[in-house]
Amino acid sequence: MAPKTKFSTHRERATNPLVWCAAIICTILTVAVIIAGIVTFIGYLVIHPRVPYVSVMDAHLDHIQIDYAGILEIQVTILIRAQNGNEKAHASFSNSSYSLSLNGEVVAQLVAPPFEVGKNSSVDFNYVVPSSPIPLRPDQAEDVDTGLKKDLITFDLKGSTWVRWRIGHLASVRFLCRLECRLRFHPLNGTYIPSRCSSKAK
Repeated sequence: MAPKTKFSTHRERATNPLVWCAAIICTILTVAVIIAGIVTFIGYLVIHPRVPYVSVMDAHLDHIQIDYAGILEIQVTILIRAQNGNEKAHASFSNSSYSLSLNGEVVAQLVAPPFEVGKNSSVDFNYVVPSSPIPLRPDQAEDVDTGLKKDLITFDLKGSTWVRWRIGHLASVRFLCRLECRLRFHPLNGTYIPSRCSSKAK
């Protein structure tokens, strides 16, 4: 006996036009993102952006004195350079602030107003840092006295600056340049013992 053929009396549902519109929009957005990624990658290869950085280029211990009561007086000159190695982009630096400390005691604060650094250029800041008389604890005063006798005084320099630059017309990049290093001096003549002190990645 031949099987009976069943006929459906219900119409198959048609796809809602809103679903088609959503699918088309998602496809267009996906293609746009892919194209933007390709353009950005090609632009990066062409421009080859470099992260600006800051470095201590030179320094001098102008004056250091501690009395019998443990009162410290110093003056230090520090040359900090902001470097922009991009050949096709200016860089702007802001919120530049660095603290100078000796044996854990902050003796001075180095700050700079917002400034611009041109393409493939640099800007130098010559900080002359005098301090008010600073009372030290007995252990701190003893460490300073020992350093003077050994002709070696070490300061800690720590701080940061925000830098922003454009990668062509593609995007704007903001980056925090952190600077943390030790500055060593011969107090007898104030000379700086050069060492690497830069926010640039090693």
